[in-house]
Amino acid sequence: MAESNNLKFDKDKHIRFFTRTLQVLPSRYEVLDSNRLTIAFFAVSGLDVLNSLNKLSSSTKKEIIDWIYSLQVVPDKHGSNKRKCGFRGSTTNGVTTHKDIKVAEVAHTFDSGHIAMTYTGLACLIILGDDLSRVDKTACLEGLKALQLKDGSFESTLDGSENDMRFIYCASCICTMLDDFSPINESLAVSYIKKSKSYDGGFGQGPGQESHGGSTYCAISSLLLLNQLHNAFSQKEIMRLQRWCLNRQKSGFHGRPHKDDDTCYSFWIGASLKLIGSLELCDWHENEQYIISTQDSVIGGFGKWPQSHPDALHGYMGLCGLSMMGMHNLSPINPALNITQRASDHMFSLHRTWHEEKLKNQSPTLTDAMGTHFGTTVMAFVIGLGAVFLPWIYSNFSGSE
Repeated sequence: MAESNNLKFDKDKHIRFFTRTLQVLPSRYEVLDSNRLTIAFFAVSGLDVLNSLNKLSSSTKKEIIDWIYSLQVVPDKHGSNKRKCGFRGSTTNGVTTHKDIKVAEVAHTFDSGHIAMTYTGLACLIILGDDLSRVDKTACLEGLKALQLKDGSFESTLDGSENDMRFIYCASCICTMLDDFSPINESLAVSYIKKSKSYDGGFGQGPGQESHGGSTYCAISSLLLLNQLHNAFSQKEIMRLQRWCLNRQKSGFHGRPHKDDDTCYSFWIGASLKLIGSLELCDWHENEQYIISTQDSVIGGFGKWPQSHPDALHGYMGLCGLSMMGMHNLSPINPALNITQRASDHMFSLHRTWHEEKLKNQSPTLTDAMGTHFGTTVMAFVIGLGAVFLPWIYSNFSGSE
C-alpha cells in the first residue's frame, strides 16, 4: 500500500526492537518485573507477527521455553497447593521451578500462579512450537477453576485480587489452549458478561461500569471462545456494539468517548470489529497512518501517542492492528486468542494429537487398524451387513414376480 506524509513502516527496526526486548530493557521497566512473562509474550509474538521468529536461534528458543517452564507452579507431593497452580509472572518472589520437576517437595506459602501469566505463558510456548508436554494440565485447570467467583467473574490469584472482564478472557483463552472448558461455569461467566453491557452497546469491566475498548474486546472474545456470542446477544445488540466501536475512530482508535487516539486500541477496538465481521467499515488508511505516526524512527517499536517512547505493549498491539488490515506483509493473527494464525494452527494440531491419543487409550480395538480385534470387528460388521442386504438383493433381483 502506498504511504503518504513520508510515513514508512520500518520492519527491520521493529525486529531489532523485539529481539532487544528479550535481552535488555530500560530502567523504567523495573516496575513490571513481576510481569516479565507478559513482556516476553509481547516480544515473542511480535516477532511472530513480523514473520521473524527465525531471528531467534534454536538454542535461544529452547532457553526461553525452559525459562517459561521454570515459572510453572506445580503441585506439591501432598497436593495442598493445587488451587494455586498455573504460571507465575517471574521469579521476583524468589521461587523458581526446575524444568524437570513435576511434583514439588514443599509448596511455598506465598507462591501461586496468576491467571494472566498462565495465559501468556501458554501462548508463548505455543508460539515457540512447544508441545506443552511439560504443562501440568490437570493442575493448571484446577488452579483456574478455583479463581471463578459466584458472580461468574475470575480473580487473578487465589489469595485475593481484582476480578473483572480481563480475567474471564484469560480463563477462556487458557481453556481453549488446553482444550478443556470444564473449569469454567459458562452460564455464570456469560451472565456476568451480559450484565456488564452498557446502555451505549459497549462493555465495562463489570456490571454498571463505563464502556471501555479493552473490556469490550475481552467480552466479545470470551463469548466467541465459549461459542456463546450469538446466543447471548441479538443481532440488534451486535449492531449497537458495532456502532459504538466505529465511533471510537478519529484517525486511529481510542478506548472511550472524548479520549485521544492510542495505538493499542487499533487492536482492542479493531479486533472487536474483526470478530463481529465489521472491520472493513472503518477507515484503514487513517488507522495505518496513525499507527505509523507513533513509530520510533531510531530504535523501532510503537508508542502510545506520536512522539512518545515506544514500549513492548504498544509495539505489539500496533503490529496486530496493521496485521488485521492485511498490511505490510505481516503474519495474519487469530484475533480472539491474540496470537498468529500460524501459532493457532499449531495449537489445533496439538489438540488433534491429544484427541487421537485419548481415543487410542480408550478404544484400542477401534484405533489399532492392524490388530486382531479390529479385524474381528470389521468381519462382524461385514457379516451383519450381508445378513441385511443379501435377502433384499435376492428378493429384488431373483426374477420372481
